[in-house]
Amino acid sequence: MSVLGYIVGVIFMLICAALVVLVLAQEGKSQGLGAIQGTVENTYWGKNKGRSREGVLKKVTIILSVLFVVIAIVLNMNVL
Repeated sequence: MSVLGYIVGVIFMLICAALVVLVLAQEGKSQGLGAIQGTVENTYWGKNKGRSREGVLKKVTIILSVLFVVIAIVLNMNVL
């Protein structure tokens, strides 16, 4: 394995650790009875959820998950 392969492997492990921390930092989805009734969130919180801490954690988790899959495929192909 080349030096680049080791560097990508270390980056892969860091992404794995970051994903674990991010998933554990997120709150569970407890929507309560509003989800059963189909209630629409027209509140300030409902409209600006993407800018909150939970929204940022969700976006970063998605980005790191995609990077995780891409790097896993690259490492498995033995290109590096």
